[in-house]
Amino acid sequence: MNEKDIKFLENIFKKYYFEHFDLFQSQERTNQREFGYQKFNSGMSRHISLKDSKELRLMLIQNVPSDVYCSNAYYSFPSLPMNEKEWLEADLIFDIDAKDLDLPCREKHVVGICSQCNEISQNKQKCSKCSSTKIDKKSLPCQICIDSSKKEVSKLVEILVSDFAISRENIQIFFSGNEGFHVYVFNSQFQNLGSRERSELVDYIMFKGALPEKFGMKKFKPDRNSFPDFSEGGWRGRFSKFAYGSKSNRSKTISGFLSSGYSNFQNTLDEASNQIGVKIDPNVTMDIHRIFRLPGSINSKSGLVKNQCENLDKFQPYTDSCFHSDELVEIIANCPVEFKLKNKKFGPYNNQKISIPTFAAVYLVCKNLATVA
Repeated sequence: MNEKDIKFLENIFKKYYFEHFDLFQSQERTNQREFGYQKFNSGMSRHISLKDSKELRLMLIQNVPSDVYCSNAYYSFPSLPMNEKEWLEADLIFDIDAKDLDLPCREKHVVGICSQCNEISQNKQKCSKCSSTKIDKKSLPCQICIDSSKKEVSKLVEILVSDFAISRENIQIFFSGNEGFHVYVFNSQFQNLGSRERSELVDYIMFKGALPEKFGMKKFKPDRNSFPDFSEGGWRGRFSKFAYGSKSNRSKTISGFLSSGYSNFQNTLDEASNQIGVKIDPNVTMDIHRIFRLPGSINSKSGLVKNQCENLDKFQPYTDSCFHSDELVEIIANCPVEFKLKNKKFGPYNNQKISIPTFAAVYLVCKNLATVA
């Protein structure tokens, strides 16, 4: 990113920090968390300890970071190197991202930027100009991406509440600021779990590694009465709805399972995992030392804000997380796909000089699909 674009974004970000600091969520036990930040075109600064929101605000204004982070973990000494911090516990955080959902719509709104010659096109495998295969992919997610991600969030919350008895009051949902959602679980029985235990929790939520015996199928002398029913809770009940479709089909479906055998039933469980398991990023939840984007901060991949979804169904990220002004900015845009922000459509643009609202200009510059004129 060139200096002119960096200066443009830094001015916009600094204005946001001044005018919307109230959107930054006060972190519980702030002085026990590790903070970090990244500046445009520079590396990460982390192992930072802050006492309160005043110190956070001072850090933002002095450094004008492109991204701000905070740990899910609590430490005795958060500013020391990792092996000296003395880990105490960590909140449980899940990451649901549209890029992991294998949605067919992505072919229409993922743009490729050649790392060799900077050619921009919708060819995501090979540069159409120099034939390089080093392509940086940029996504401009659509409503289908958001709606699909919301469905995964709803599935996750239902499992957390019904299977693990977590109070909804201890679950918070945030738009990530780009193309997904973060689900936070506070004050739960999982605070003290290590990485290995969290890995097992992830497998359960994703419905990975399910054994046929747990769902009624045995290698020898299977009993049709052992198969799950619609009225059951947990994954047996969810599998019933997936496998049978309706109560009336249960007997016929079980007969099919018995005739197909153990191996085919395992294939059915694997298919169920892809269909009804929650599509979360397992590495995020397992990591008890990760620093996460701070709620209320800007995501430099889009210029949009990571903010809380009080009502997931009504939440519209490309309106509700778009806080920059409508003032017109002149840019040179090279974006071969259409996108929508604040209920306005933009693009496609073919390397042309245009005047568009600041919020849209920030979005394109952050994605390296435009430069300030």
